[in-house]
Amino acid sequence: MSINIRPVAPADAEICGQIGYKAFCGIADRHNFPHDFAAIEQAQGFAQMLTTNPAIYGIVAEKDGAVIGSNFLWEQNEIAGVGPITVNPDVQAKGVGRILMQNVIKRGEKSKGIRLVQDAFNTASMSLYVSLGFDIVEPLVLMNGAVEDADLPPEVEVRPINQGDFAACDELCVKILGFSRGAELRTTAQMMPSFVVTRNGKIVGYAAAPNVWQMNHAVAETNEDMQNLLAGAGTQTKQPLSFLLPARGGDLFRWCLGKKMKVVKPMNLMAMGAYQEPRGAFLPSVLY
Repeated sequence: MSINIRPVAPADAEICGQIGYKAFCGIADRHNFPHDFAAIEQAQGFAQMLTTNPAIYGIVAEKDGAVIGSNFLWEQNEIAGVGPITVNPDVQAKGVGRILMQNVIKRGEKSKGIRLVQDAFNTASMSLYVSLGFDIVEPLVLMNGAVEDADLPPEVEVRPINQGDFAACDELCVKILGFSRGAELRTTAQMMPSFVVTRNGKIVGYAAAPNVWQMNHAVAETNEDMQNLLAGAGTQTKQPLSFLLPARGGDLFRWCLGKKMKVVKPMNLMAMGAYQEPRGAFLPSVLY
């Protein structure tokens, strides 16, 4: 199959969204998991954001002049994040995904490291990424459910993030994860509710978007700080929480289950290049 790779353009958003919706729904339906996108319009809106953000590198694959797939590399921070990569189901398993991945890996060579998150039940994508050099560094579960019974100690406060919090949040993120996610946090906080948790007035954790797992990431000094952060955020938003949870963190996992949250699906955090074992509690995003 002769494949042409070119930079993505805003005009590609509609077809990229259509392909992404069809591809993600197809793999979810085959394994009896819920869809990531509620409707095709949601997928197309997401694709529009991807194709117009100058901090996101994007490419499309074409066959006979028709777009058959796309891939993106988020470059806001020193660690780059891959995704979403999508290929039209009609031409899957023909090497298109490998070509798209090889392109963004080449692009990401200037970054300190590259990360991605994939559905653990999708053995085809798992095998592709491992064969290209990614390692599985953390098993994840997507959690969902309402947590509205925050009973915080008197020295603890959970509140919406403000402009003066970003420097402390960034310092905490570097301490726990080993790299900054400040640009991403600032962007996310402009679009949806973000929260910090303080203990005796000191910021000990933050969550970028605890109700929207595709946009969220969070760090906290301890599991207890993360629990307080999630409980406080759930109480204030009065919306179900939705986030990716490292499955190895048994205490935090059991706390979530004790709050009647549900496991939606298993996923994997994968890394190429630099990776620091987190030095505290964390919730990854759909990228890293």
